[in-house]
Amino acid sequence: MKAIIPVAGVGTRLRPHTHTQPKSLVPVADNTILGHIIEKLLEAGIRDFVFVIGYLGEKVEHYVRRKYPQVNVEFVVQEPREGLGHALWVARHTYAQEESVLIMLGDAIVDVDLEAIIKAPYSVLGVKKVAKPSLFGVTEVGTDEFITKLVEKPKIPKSNFALVGLYKIVQPQKLVDSLEYIITEDIRTQEEYQLTDALMHMVKKGEKMVTWSVDHWFDCGRKETLLEANATLLNRQKHRDQNLNEHFPGCIIIPPVSIGSDCAIYNSIIGPNVAIGDNATIENCILSNSIIGSFSELRFAVMQDSIIGSDASFKGFSHSLNIGDSTEINFGQ
Repeated sequence: MKAIIPVAGVGTRLRPHTHTQPKSLVPVADNTILGHIIEKLLEAGIRDFVFVIGYLGEKVEHYVRRKYPQVNVEFVVQEPREGLGHALWVARHTYAQEESVLIMLGDAIVDVDLEAIIKAPYSVLGVKKVAKPSLFGVTEVGTDEFITKLVEKPKIPKSNFALVGLYKIVQPQKLVDSLEYIITEDIRTQEEYQLTDALMHMVKKGEKMVTWSVDHWFDCGRKETLLEANATLLNRQKHRDQNLNEHFPGCIIIPPVSIGSDCAIYNSIIGPNVAIGDNATIENCILSNSIIGSFSELRFAVMQDSIIGSDASFKGFSHSLNIGDSTEINFGQ
């Protein structure tokens, strides 16, 4: 089976981090968003990958070729960028003749049994129950458990099961035909060619599709969900059981924490839920629930719920005080 990973988006909701790197390469836990996705696919036995690239696509290609030299890769440029349906249309020549194909969006991390999905006899769409389905593509299912309707960001949702960016498509040529239909007929939703509309066209043509609930889903296109994904991934066994205090004398490390190689950390309290990239320098800091990029320098910082990019520098302020009785000083919240 071949995996298709669209990673052409600009990532406007994660600016300023995406001014200099693609959204898919933003760090989370001890990897990047894309790294977590690729390794999940490798665990499921997939070795053939197609990446649909666009914005800063050369960085994605360099990252994949450097970190995963063992996989078979193709890169397809999407230009102009006119939606997810258009991205898959541009790459149609790479997968149309496959028996089945797995599509995973390059900004979403999901926990699910991929091997079971691959073995499923029908096309499968990953879903998760959400509080605000109008923000996502949603599915409706009939009494026979097959999907009856798919709608992209409906104003009045009739279902609260959102598409999570995971699709197993049997006979991908049928998907190509439906993508050709929506593009030829210029069927757009919110000014873009949506995969959801192509899938709905397949359903109308008689294609049987089922939903598959995922355990965790992190749409990593926003700061809040990126930090949530970081905390969840760090709280898995290998990070909870690590004792890093002995590696950084004079510091207090509160797990779960991930610290990259060649970091210099002095007189600091780190954790919980902190991921630090390689070659970072941290001195006299208190950090919690944060992501710190590689080669960054932080001094005299108190940070929580923060994302610091790579090669960034921050220096707070220190005090020498002589305070008398009954004194109150408040430097702000």
